[in-house]
Amino acid sequence: MADSSIMNQTGPISFNKKRPGSDEFDHDNLGLTKKTSMNNPSIISWEDPAGSLAKCRHEFGEHGGVNMSIEASATFTVMEPETMGRMFNGELGPDRDFFIYSRHFNPTVLNLSRQLAALEGTEAAYCTASGMSAIASILMQLCSSGGHVVASRTLYGGTHALLSHFLPRTCNITTSFVDVRDLDSVKEAIVQGRTNVLYFESISNPTLTVANVPELCRIAHDKGVVVVVDNTFAPMVLSPARLGADVVVHSISKYISGGADIIAGAVCGPASLVNSMMDLHQGTLMLLGPTMNPKVAFELSERIPHLGLRMKEHCNRALAFATRMKKLGLKVIYPGLEEHPDHALLKTLANKDYGFGGILCVDMETEERANRLMNILQNFAQFGFMAVSLGYYETLMSCSGSSTSSELNPDEKALAGISPGLVRMSIGYVGTLEQKWSQLEKALSMVHDFGLAHKN
Repeated sequence: MADSSIMNQTGPISFNKKRPGSDEFDHDNLGLTKKTSMNNPSIISWEDPAGSLAKCRHEFGEHGGVNMSIEASATFTVMEPETMGRMFNGELGPDRDFFIYSRHFNPTVLNLSRQLAALEGTEAAYCTASGMSAIASILMQLCSSGGHVVASRTLYGGTHALLSHFLPRTCNITTSFVDVRDLDSVKEAIVQGRTNVLYFESISNPTLTVANVPELCRIAHDKGVVVVVDNTFAPMVLSPARLGADVVVHSISKYISGGADIIAGAVCGPASLVNSMMDLHQGTLMLLGPTMNPKVAFELSERIPHLGLRMKEHCNRALAFATRMKKLGLKVIYPGLEEHPDHALLKTLANKDYGFGGILCVDMETEERANRLMNILQNFAQFGFMAVSLGYYETLMSCSGSSTSSELNPDEKALAGISPGLVRMSIGYVGTLEQKWSQLEKALSMVHDFGLAHKN
């Protein structure tokens, strides 16, 4: 169903054939229906993601509720038998309120997808069952057998394993890993006519290096290569598509969800690309079936309106703790600190007023020291929890080398700059800042007493 259109942030990509009787609700081909319509949104802001979200079309409930209804159906009926054939031929689609099956398009999931497109400033988006399914789907859509990816050597462990092990074995898609801070090495690694994708994280997991998105996009586009950026660490803070990226992927499970209770992902990009991913014959999202449950989509759509407020507090706390921990002698890595090598770059790229990210790292040098620190922080000071993931309202801590980056071998970790004792902290916002600092300070005094701290 390559010609069937998907919803973008201001409504669907329009299609000229209308559903019978729908003329009075057409509203300039924005696909606004009688029960879910709102006025035609004005032009999306390209400066502030919160402004874009505020201008995103609002879906009302079936009976006029301020919250949208959940379309929980797996399949959808038609009024005339001929209609189904036209739907499968791509003549009629969700832009005219025609739905076939929720693995293909679901109205509730489409609404969340519109919000993600508005958040990232892309034409379109589609939400998936997990972040990894979003990443795998876009890479397999853009690369055929024999394809080539150039990727950052510092990536989430699951993504690294997908690129270094799974895709070569199953799809004959290979990857060259490079230091994306070295623009010359990126340029050399991209082979014009062979390389399909340049892939990197806007802020790297877990080392917190900041990608020079505009320059990397310029290099890739000069050689006809598509740029895919994972923005999981920096929603609201950075807008890669507005800096030149073609596609933005997310693990919605993290900051966008905020509750550590949902697994979900998203692909944000050009409408033509997202539509191609839903094609009945060649689309990875359609054929691999990483379908989001509409009940999950509803939950997430209710959380996005306060994402900006949450991100600002995550970032505010992270900067405060990083600054104070640095003064106490811990080896802190945080791009909001002036001594961080990418501090000036992030200041030039970041959206105004959203800070420098909600994650900081403390390098304890050895795994043993890292584990002792986390044990004190959780079990003696109640500062946070030893758990993977990020974006939760409580602080989450993990030793990256033995957890979320464990898929990398020792040499790969060394090249990525991942110390055996690197503790990644996703800073939460519960309690007052001073209350949480008191808990952290208590823990750090115990760290000094046990001889675990070291000066920079």
